[in-house]
Amino acid sequence: MVIIVYSREEVIDFHKTKEIEEQVQERCNQKDAESLINNACISTSSEVTNSKISINTATKEELMTLTGIGESKAKDIIDYREKNGPFKTIEELMKVNGIGENIFAQIKENITI
Repeated sequence: MVIIVYSREEVIDFHKTKEIEEQVQERCNQKDAESLINNACISTSSEVTNSKISINTATKEELMTLTGIGESKAKDIIDYREKNGPFKTIEELMKVNGIGENIFAQIKENITI
């Protein structure tokens, strides 16, 4: 058995991420008069969930779609890459304050450099 205990910051970031995901889903689920708008929304949603996020070019909002990455960690990622230059490997992300092995393990399949 493995028990993972998240820090308070990780829990807050997780809740913020979930709120954003719910807002995006709610917008996509709204009934629009034109089916074209609905189809575009569904297409965009699937593209977002199926594509990897570049940690070297992603916006704060894009980074916040990753599990466990809220507003403060997304800002920390951007600050780190602005100060140190682009990430050379995805593992370098663990040098960012607040991103440890647990969070990295959750997002490593969804990120790229």
